[in-house]
Amino acid sequence: MSTTELTVPVLVVGAGPAGLTASLALRRYGIEHLLVEQYPGTAHTPRAHIVNQRTVEILRHLGIEDRFHAVATPQHLMANNLWVTSLAGREVARSETWGTSRERAGEYAATSPAPMANCPQTVFEPMLVQAARDAGADIRFDHAFESAESDEDGVTSTILNRVTGDRLVVRSQYVLGADGARSKVLANAGLAVEGPAGLAQAANIWFRADLTRYLAHRPGVLTWNVMPGPLPPLRLGTLICHKPFTEFVLAIMYDPATQKLTDLTEADQIARVRAAVGDDQLEVELKGLAGWQVNAQVAPRYSAGRFFCLGDAVHRHPPTNGLGLNMSVADAFNLSWKLALVLAGRADPTLLDTYSAERQPVGAQGVERAITSLGEMAAVEQALGFEPGQSTEDGWAALRGLDEPGPAGEARRAALRDAVALTDYQFNAHGVELGYRYHSTAIVEDDSPEPPSERDAQLYHTPTTRPGARLPHARLERDGVPLSTLDLVDGLDFALITGPGGQAWAEAARRAGAAAGVTVAVHVIGPDGLLDPYGEWAAVREIDTTGCVLVRPDRHIAWRAKTLEPDSLTDVVQQVLGRRALAATTAQ
Repeated sequence: MSTTELTVPVLVVGAGPAGLTASLALRRYGIEHLLVEQYPGTAHTPRAHIVNQRTVEILRHLGIEDRFHAVATPQHLMANNLWVTSLAGREVARSETWGTSRERAGEYAATSPAPMANCPQTVFEPMLVQAARDAGADIRFDHAFESAESDEDGVTSTILNRVTGDRLVVRSQYVLGADGARSKVLANAGLAVEGPAGLAQAANIWFRADLTRYLAHRPGVLTWNVMPGPLPPLRLGTLICHKPFTEFVLAIMYDPATQKLTDLTEADQIARVRAAVGDDQLEVELKGLAGWQVNAQVAPRYSAGRFFCLGDAVHRHPPTNGLGLNMSVADAFNLSWKLALVLAGRADPTLLDTYSAERQPVGAQGVERAITSLGEMAAVEQALGFEPGQSTEDGWAALRGLDEPGPAGEARRAALRDAVALTDYQFNAHGVELGYRYHSTAIVEDDSPEPPSERDAQLYHTPTTRPGARLPHARLERDGVPLSTLDLVDGLDFALITGPGGQAWAEAARRAGAAAGVTVAVHVIGPDGLLDPYGEWAAVREIDTTGCVLVRPDRHIAWRAKTLEPDSLTDVVQQVLGRRALAATTAQ
C-alpha cells in the first residue's frame, strides 16, 4: 500500500445527481477538480426518477438537454396516475399528472422551453458521468472519503482506494459533500441534519415484465394499490414505471420489528409483483431489491468554512413530489458558478456564503411539502371507506359503495374526486418546482410591494422578474432563429436584458464588467434587437422598456431597474459578487 498526493481546486465527494452535476458544471466553467465515489459505480437501483422542468433547464444550460431526452421517458408517457385493486382488476380512480392535462399542459409549455421527463437514477447518473468525463472531469469510483482537515489556505483530505488499499491525499481549496444520507463530509464539517428519521420502512423490488396490455392505453409513472383488506400502508405496493412498459419498481412497506428485508426471497418478491399486477402467471425477471426509510430531515446550514454539502447529505424526505433529485441538481448548479468565480478571483469568497442562504430554505420547504403530500395520500383510502383493521369483506363492501345510486353513492364519489384532486399538490405542483425565490446578499431586493397571489402558489407558477426569481421564459427570435430568454445567459457571464430606449445600459454594462472582472452581456429586446414575436417578454418583464433585468449565471434575477438608471449598475454587480455592500439609495 502506498500514499500519493494530488492538488486540485475542488474535491467533490459522491457520484449521485448532486456530485455529478457539480462535476459537469465545474468543467463547463473551466475548473479542475477530482470527484471520488466509494462504490464501484453509479446507482445500482432506480430510486429517484422524476426530472422536472427546472432540472431539464439546468441540463440545457450545461449543454446536455438533447442527451438527456435521448435516454429519458417523455412527458406524455407520464400522464396517468392510477388507483387500482390490481392492474388486471378494478380501476377505482385516474388522474392526469405532471402537467399533461388539458387544463395544465399549455401552462407547463408556456413556462419553460424544457419539457420534464422520467429518468431513473440507473440511467440519469451514467448519462451525467459520461457527459462530465467528456468535458474533462476526473471521476474515480471505488475511492472512499475518510477524513479531512482544513486550515487557512485549504483542505487536506484522505481518500482510500478500496481496490488497492492505497491512499490518496488531496489538497484542495474546497470540498463538496455530495455523499448521500450517510454523508461523512457533513459530519467532518461539523454539520448535521435535524428532524425525524425512520418514520417508516420500505423496499423497492426492481423487476422486468411486459405489462403493455395493462398500461399502454393509460400510460403513467405511478399506479397506487387500493386492494381491500387488512394490509400494510401501500397495500399490495405502489408500481413505478421506469421504462414503458417493461421495467418497473414495486414499492412495498414492511415492519422491521416483525420482518427482515433479507427474509424476502426471490419467490416472495415474484409473488408480490404478481399480486399487485393481478396475474399469477406473469413472467417476472428480478433485477434488484433495496430498502429505504421515510425521513423528514434537513440541515440548518449547508456549509461550514471550506466545506459545502448538497443533495441527500442535507435534505432527506420521502419520494412524494419527486423533489429529491431535482433539489440536488439545483444545489449543485447554484454552488458551482459561485465557486468558479471565486476560484478565478472574480468574486469575493463571501459569495460562497450565499449558497446555504439560498438553497437551505428551498430544501426545508421541499422536505415539508414531501411529508405533507405523504400524509395527504390517506385521503383516498378514507374516501373509499377503508378503515384500520377492516376485514377484506368489509373493505369490498365499502368499495362497492362507489357504485351505489342516490345520495350515498354520490357522496362517496364526490369524496373520492376531492381526495384525488388533493394529490395535485404532489403531482401537479408547478409552483413548488419553479416558483422558489432566493434571498441573500447576492440578490439586490426589490422594495416594491409583493403583489397578491391570484392563484395557489404551490400548484401554479407565476412568472416574475422580481429579484431572486428564476428568469421567466419567453420565446424570442434572433435572425430568424427561435430562442428562449433563458438562453441569453452564457457560461459565467451575467446578462442584462432591456428594451427600446435602454441602449444606454450597454456602456454601463461595459464599465460594470470591467470593474468587476466579469462579462455583463446586454440584450435589447425590441425592433432593433431581439424580437419578441408573441409579446411574451412584454407580458412578464414588469419593467419599463428603458429599465433592465440583471440575470446571474444560474438564470436567477440578481436585480432589476424599473427605469433607466445605468449609474447604479457597477455597485449592483459588485454587491452580487460579494465585493461591497450596496448603498440603500441604489436599491430598486
